[in-house]
Amino acid sequence: MPSAERVALGLRAHSGWAALVVLRGPAASPAVVDRRRLVLCDSSFPRQPYHAAEELPAPKAEDLVNRSLDAAARLARAALGAAVKDRRASGERVAGAGLLLGSARPLPVELAEVLRSHPLIHTAEGEMYRAVLRDGCERAGIAVVGFRERELETTGARRLRLAPAALRSRLAALGKPLGPPWTRDEKLASLAAWLVLREAKG
Repeated sequence: MPSAERVALGLRAHSGWAALVVLRGPAASPAVVDRRRLVLCDSSFPRQPYHAAEELPAPKAEDLVNRSLDAAARLARAALGAAVKDRRASGERVAGAGLLLGSARPLPVELAEVLRSHPLIHTAEGEMYRAVLRDGCERAGIAVVGFRERELETTGARRLRLAPAALRSRLAALGKPLGPPWTRDEKLASLAAWLVLREAKG
């Protein structure tokens, strides 16, 4: 019986949504087999909950942030679970997921300290959506590899042994069979998935 074809997920988070790209191997010449916009926010909470909590009394701020985290995690688990189920139904094996990370320092533990700093509020919201994506993958049984976004293209060129211009050309070409949208979101998500495919064993 032939072994299942190997695929990898690539994810880039935004406030309230994420870009998902799925690449199928081999790593020398991968192809996109799925592209989705994952919805990570619904009407039960604001898209930017830390901003919304900024002016609230402490108990209400904490309640809002906790409810938002719970709801976003539920949505991420459902969206990623469905994407992984589709790949497995197609006879593919998900080797892992590449998740784009920010470059910020760790956040303070206390919510009140985060809410006193507007830059930290922005950081917290980015980290929130990345955290629920990681959780959604892990709940679906998918290992996650994080890649710092600012370093991704340099890392990709080195590990894939491609000149930067050649790498950009390859990433642009990956989206041509699908047509638009094929933006920086999809290109970076694809590169993260590509690096996971390259490192996958078996």
